[in-house]
Amino acid sequence: MIEIKDLVVAYPGARVNAVDGVSFVSAESKLTALAGPNGSGKSSIVKALLRRADIPRGSVSIDGRDVRLLSYAELARNVAVVPQREDAAFPVQVREYVALGRYPHLGLWRSPSRDDERAISEALSQAGVEDLADRDTDALSGGEWQRVRIARALAQKAPALVLDEPTTFLDIAHEMAIFELLSSLARSGLAVLLVSHQLNLVARFADTIVVLDHGRIATHGSPAEVMRADRLESIYGWPVVITRDPAIGAPALVPLRRPLQL
Repeated sequence: MIEIKDLVVAYPGARVNAVDGVSFVSAESKLTALAGPNGSGKSSIVKALLRRADIPRGSVSIDGRDVRLLSYAELARNVAVVPQREDAAFPVQVREYVALGRYPHLGLWRSPSRDDERAISEALSQAGVEDLADRDTDALSGGEWQRVRIARALAQKAPALVLDEPTTFLDIAHEMAIFELLSSLARSGLAVLLVSHQLNLVARFADTIVVLDHGRIATHGSPAEVMRADRLESIYGWPVVITRDPAIGAPALVPLRRPLQL
C-alpha cells in the first residue's frame, strides 16, 4: 500500500507549492489513477515517492514505512517505478534490460540465482514480451518498449507499482493493451498507482481516481463519482459532457467545441 499523507512538495525559487496538502491511499489489489491538468502536481508526487523532491511537510509511506527512512535499495524492493521518459543509454538485449530489475536484490557482486532468473522470466511473461527477449532494445516499437519497461519493473517483485504516463505516444491498440495489463496486475495483488491524462481509459479501468488541480485534490472517488461535467469543467477550464461507454457502461468524457466567433 502507498499512502500519501498531507504531502507538500516545494521547489527552490517557486512562489507556490507544487503539491499542497495532498492525502490519498493506493491500496493493494486496486488500480488508483492520478489525473489532472498539466502542472497540477502529478509527477511531483512521483518524484516525492522516489525521494527526488523536497518534502517540507507530510509524508509518503509504503506499507507504513516513510520512504525517507528507507535506503534506495529498500525503496526499490518495495516499489517499482516506470518513469514518464526513459531511453536506454545503449542497446542491450531485452532479457538483459529486464534483468536490471533484479539489481536491488543482487547488490554489487552477487550473481543471479535461479530465483532471479525465474523472476525475470515471469516478468517477461506477465508483460507479454517473451518473444522479444533476444531482441535488442533499439529494435523495439514504442509499444514494445513500454511493455519491456514494465517488465523490468515487474522483475523487481515489489508489492507496489507506479507508472507515470505509460501510454504517451502510443496508438489505441497499445494504449488498451497497457491498461488491460495494469488492470490484470492490480487484480493479481499489486498496488498500482497510475498517472494518466487519459480520463476515459482511466474511467474504464481504475478503482479510484484522484484528480489534482493546482497542487491540491479537486475531486476523488470512484469513476462514477469523479466523472461529472460540472466538476471536470471547472478543473480543466473547458466545456464537457459525460456520456456512457457503450461497451461496459463506464462514464466517458466528451469535450465540446466552443461556438465560433463570427
